[in-house]
Order: sequence, then structure tokens, then C-alpha cells
Amino acid sequence: MKNAKKNAKQDAGKNDRNGNGKLKDKEYLRELKKLHAELVKLQEWVVKEGIKICVIFEGRDGAGKGGTIKAITERVSPRIFRVIALPAPTDREKTQMYIQRYLPHMPAAGEIVLFDRSWYNRAGVERVMGFCTKEQVEKFLQAAPLVEKAVIESGILLLKYWLEVSPEEQTRRLQARIYDPRKVWKLSPMDLASYSRWYDYSRARDDMFKATDTEFAPWFVVNSNDKKRARLNIISHMLSMIPYKELPRDKVVLPKRQKAEGYREPDYPYKMVPEKY
Repeated sequence: MKNAKKNAKQDAGKNDRNGNGKLKDKEYLRELKKLHAELVKLQEWVVKEGIKICVIFEGRDGAGKGGTIKAITERVSPRIFRVIALPAPTDREKTQMYIQRYLPHMPAAGEIVLFDRSWYNRAGVERVMGFCTKEQVEKFLQAAPLVEKAVIESGILLLKYWLEVSPEEQTRRLQARIYDPRKVWKLSPMDLASYSRWYDYSRARDDMFKATDTEFAPWFVVNSNDKKRARLNIISHMLSMIPYKELPRDKVVLPKRQKAEGYREPDYPYKMVPEKY
């Protein structure tokens, strides 16, 4: 008991380094830089070996999916790390087999696809907001593991993350979007409509986990009340789940520039951008 109290006290002190349990920016950026270097190694390995990786991010509105994906992709090639965030289905897509609109976005060799929400929309927002029937949800939950098994057997490494946020933190984040002109675009009418249905989403999440948290495609749950910790934890875990190797890299030396050989900058009336800063 004494050791348990001591460990709890140490953990509390560790989580209180910034006065409120949030990770300090300096520490976050230092750790993120290390992880970015590993993501570059992963990128090079994926391209060389022709690996196919699909990572999906799910969670309530304001859970931090977009910020996590941005943290993953900001130092790698968008041609290798492709982000998929599909809009609402068109009238034509509504008549297709449900999974059909997602399949064209699956990775080819040498690609990593990150889904900002995925086919699990049917188990979440579509169910809660009444965009599909109860029967359609049940059929989806039965079919999803079969589809994911086929995806994995085709050679795609599939990772599924659920970002879990508390009701208090979700409220704080959504309120921040209202008053911050940089974030107001993130607050859609759908976010407002779904905000009041916390427990409907909880029931939908529970049913989704029960049906689709399989041995071959498990759900990994992340505490995202601290966005910075969540991003670091997800990237670190994602890297640990992929058996990538650092490839040897030739030493890079900049070549000498050619000589001017009489070239002179022209006296041209360029339309310069005003230097306001």
C-alpha cells in the first residue's frame, strides 16, 4: 500500500509539471522531433519494401483526430502518407454497397493511408443521427470484421485507433471553436446536433467495440484529454506495431554551383510582395 501511494504521488507529480497535468510545449516538441525522425525512416522503408499500411482514427467530435493526423504527417511526404477525410456521401454513393466508397482509397504498395473517420461512420454518427436504419447498423457490424479480415489478407497492415475524450474536455474544446476564428470552421451543424447525444454515442461505441474489436484487427483506445500526450502516444504505438527498419543512407554532399559565366540579374520591375512583417 505504501509503495502504491508512493507511485501514485510520483505519477501525480509527473503529470503536474505544467501546473494542470498538461505536457509542456518544450517537452512535447522535443519528443515529437524524435518521433518525426522515426516516421521518416518508416516512410523510406515502406517505399523500398512496397508495404501497404492503413490507419483509421475514430472518436467523438473534438477528440483530437485531426490534430493527431497533422502531427503524423507534417514532416513526411503527402504522396506516401495520404490523408483521407471523405465528405458526406453523394446521392449515387448512398445507393452503393456501403464499404464501396472507401475501397478506392486503400493503400497501394509503398503507401500509408490515414483515415480521418472511416467506414465506422455507420456505427457512429450515422447511427446516432438517424442517417441509417437499425438493421443497416447491425448488418454493418456483422460485415465489418469480414471485410477487415479480407483487407489484412490482401497484405494491408490495418491499425484502428479510438480517441477517448471526457465530456468536460469535449465541452471545453467545442466552446473554444466558437470563439477562435482559426477554429470556427471546425464547428459544423452536425457537431452541435451530436453534442447533446453523449450517451447515444457511448452506446454506439460500446456496440462497435463488442462487434469489431477482433484479434486480427483490434481497437486501440487512447486517452486524449491531453492532446499532446495523445499524439505522442499514438505515434509511438503506431511505430511499435510496424516492423520497419532504418535503411542505410548515402552521405549527402552539396555539389558545387555552376559559374555565372557572364549572367547578371535583370533590371526587371518585379511585383514584390509588401514586407509587412
